[in-house]
Amino acid sequence: PITLLLDLQVVLPRELYPVELTNLLKWYTKEFKDPLLQAPPAWFKSFLFCELVFQLPFFPIAAYAFLRGGCRWIRTPAIIYSVHTMTTLIPILSTFLFDDFSKASGFKGQGPKTFHERLTLVSVYAPYFLIPLMLLLFMLRSPYYKYEEKRKKK
Repeated sequence: PITLLLDLQVVLPRELYPVELTNLLKWYTKEFKDPLLQAPPAWFKSFLFCELVFQLPFFPIAAYAFLRGGCRWIRTPAIIYSVHTMTTLIPILSTFLFDDFSKASGFKGQGPKTFHERLTLVSVYAPYFLIPLMLLLFMLRSPYYKYEEKRKKK
């Protein structure tokens, strides 16, 4: 729901969202000093576009596969989703931890100023790294989801 309700406001037309949701995004960006959602750079918008095109359709498909059970075909899409999502989080978390958000840096958004504010922002985004990591490890390690090699009978 976060993807659809908040994140995609940056790339989709504002008219699609009720005032309450746009106000929620404004509150969040101000309260947590999230510079990427306040004034998103092009590279961050490209990640959000990937969320729209790739991750958003994956959610109901994965929910179906896991709720139904016995769907070994979900292994490869889940691995791709996990690696993709974790990869996008590396520059995001690095930006929060190491970027200069002073006025002199030219960063348009209001960013975190103290180390505590930076860690708070990292903690908001960390589950989007940790949950895909757990999914990835589960898909790689679970004997149930490993493919059995099919050999032709002679």
